[in-house]
Amino acid sequence: MRACPVPLLGLLAAACLPTSTSAGERTVPAEPGALVHAIETAEPGDILRLAPGLHGGPVEIDKPLTLDGGGAATVRGTGTGSVIRVTGPDVVLRGLYVTGSGPSLKTIDAGISVLKGALRTRVEGNRIVNNLVGVDVHGGRDVTISGNAIVGRRDLRQSERGPGVYVWQAPGLTVEENLIRSGRDGLFINTSSKAVYRNNRFEELRFAVHSMNADDIEVSGNVSVGNDLGYALMYSKRLVLKDNRSIRDRSHGILLNYANDSTVTGNLVLDGRDKCLFMYNANKNRVLGNRFEGCAIGIHFTAGSDRNVIAGNAFVGNRTQVKYVGTKWHEWSDKGRGNYWSDNAAFDLDGDGLADSPYRPNDVVDQILWSQPSARLLIGSPAVQLIRWSQSRFPGLLPGGVIDSHPLMKPVEIAPDPAKGPKEGS
Repeated sequence: MRACPVPLLGLLAAACLPTSTSAGERTVPAEPGALVHAIETAEPGDILRLAPGLHGGPVEIDKPLTLDGGGAATVRGTGTGSVIRVTGPDVVLRGLYVTGSGPSLKTIDAGISVLKGALRTRVEGNRIVNNLVGVDVHGGRDVTISGNAIVGRRDLRQSERGPGVYVWQAPGLTVEENLIRSGRDGLFINTSSKAVYRNNRFEELRFAVHSMNADDIEVSGNVSVGNDLGYALMYSKRLVLKDNRSIRDRSHGILLNYANDSTVTGNLVLDGRDKCLFMYNANKNRVLGNRFEGCAIGIHFTAGSDRNVIAGNAFVGNRTQVKYVGTKWHEWSDKGRGNYWSDNAAFDLDGDGLADSPYRPNDVVDQILWSQPSARLLIGSPAVQLIRWSQSRFPGLLPGGVIDSHPLMKPVEIAPDPAKGPKEGS
């Protein structure tokens, strides 16, 4: 407070106090050029309330501002470039319908682009529809994308579309409670670590989550329904993949490719056409308490995948529970507890919840069938039955494979949970 003469203290009290820096609010009419003018003339920290109707883009925001559409304002681009570009800190985009980006994947034309220099941007409760890319976070830091409906261009073939959310070099990112539909990938993450992707719903996509070179990220509580592939995590370490759902995804539910030192727990993969879990050169991971059900192959691991802990999982009704061809033995139990196998006709005479004998989910016959599919014609022959009987009596005949020394008698139960993300809206 400034010093004031005592006789004037009562009359000039207001002038002696510091000036308030509270944000101003302005209503932006739905008129041509009004939004661009309002952004250019706004003071940092202002709140721009967009009147219902159509507001012309593209626009760029390079200072702290809030654009609030109240759920009734549309910001439409011209079909070139991105509709809203954020290049300054502390910008909030809320309650907008954003549409009309350009068609170029090369320039990553998006409904909303959050670029270098954009710190702590919040993209909340918007409908981002019919853009090539929904939200592009390209260099922005500590960004939050929450509660949006992001729907791609259904007029394009899937290979021509962009992702719902494109992520590059965006540490501190949080993407949560969004509906992402009709793009190429739901989340495409490239070279961007330390982020959280949780409680989103993915539909009508190639990959729900497609991540490369992204260490220390969490992917949790998401639901992928009917996509080509659920969760593809590649060339990364220290990942947390937990409590996700993959329902009727056509290729793989979960793919770990050169993903190491990670935790995969509490996930459900249900009714996939191909593989519930595919591990390719994935090492030192903990795969615990998941349920893999109704796939052609429960788990396929290959290409040197080693030193993984695989325990507490349920393999239920998969046509082939495990696909592995190799000469090394892999023990799939941890601290005296293994996995549940729906095709293991086991007994538990002492009632401890564990089968009384070890279980081998793949044997010599399985390995022959994988490498020589035509051999299935002989599966019922006496010679094949003799081989299997011999293996059961003389385990030393087996050349290597998977052994669960402590199979579980009851499976982990994980219920499908399709209600994730907001409704698409009109």
